Amino acid sequence: MSTSWLVTGARGQLGHDLLAVLADRPGDRVTAVGRAEVDLTDEAAVRGCVREWLRGAAGPAVLVNAAAYTAVDDAETDRDTAALVNAAAPGWLAEEMAGAGRLVHVSTDYVFDGQATRPYPVDAPTAPRSVYGQTKAAGERAVAAAGGDATTVRTAWVYGRHGGNFVRTMLRLEAERPTVSVVTDQVGSPTWSLDLARGLVALGGRAEPAPPVLHCTNTGAVSWWELARAVFALRGADPERVLPTTTDAFPRPAPRPAWSVLDTSAWTAAGLPAPRDWHSALSEALRSW
Repeated sequence: MSTSWLVTGARGQLGHDLLAVLADRPGDRVTAVGRAEVDLTDEAAVRGCVREWLRGAAGPAVLVNAAAYTAVDDAETDRDTAALVNAAAPGWLAEEMAGAGRLVHVSTDYVFDGQATRPYPVDAPTAPRSVYGQTKAAGERAVAAAGGDATTVRTAWVYGRHGGNFVRTMLRLEAERPTVSVVTDQVGSPTWSLDLARGLVALGGRAEPAPPVLHCTNTGAVSWWELARAVFALRGADPERVLPTTTDAFPRPAPRPAWSVLDTSAWTAAGLPAPRDWHSALSEALRSW
């Protein structure tokens, strides 16, 4: 039986890869919407989009919400917009999908305080320190409150071929500068958006419901400095050109988590494809680009 998919945030880096993965599912019907098609700050537009799609859906209906207000620093002063996109809109989507199909909602490590020393399990208390994290945590609560077949998937340190991200920035700086300074005191799990997209599609397309909250990242933990060195090395550049520094040397409006490592054991326990390690994913990503 074919599945009908609705992908929000389809023009973003994750959205691009979701559409690429879904293109390999012959017979499925995919509807892609970005900011041009639906304004996530407009409740009537959001609900109308989902209702119209559901009316034409054939077979199981799966909505993957890859849309978000991700400008972490801007959110500190643009709280109202961030709250609409990250907190209110997921709730509207979840309410429309409850009883009608499955919702897969993408969230973030920023819902935690970033002060841990071991990977965060799915049931760890949320304690966001930034407006971005606070609005994403509110979005998680709105999805849970709506009920239905819905799973929030937290991820971290996502990079891809499309859009702005750390890996693409390092590739550009390697070509432009003799050296680059990168922080050593923020640690996370670099996650290729294509691997994440494959996982989200596997989750959305499975027959049985999934747990309400899961974590999906590539495995392993490194600092931004170590990741930058790996990017340089894989490009054939000298990793010694990447110089260590600290977060204090780069003050930003929004606090960054010092620890962004998520425990993915619940993901594999749910029977979903085991994530691979971050370095092998990065190697393949850079070769494919």
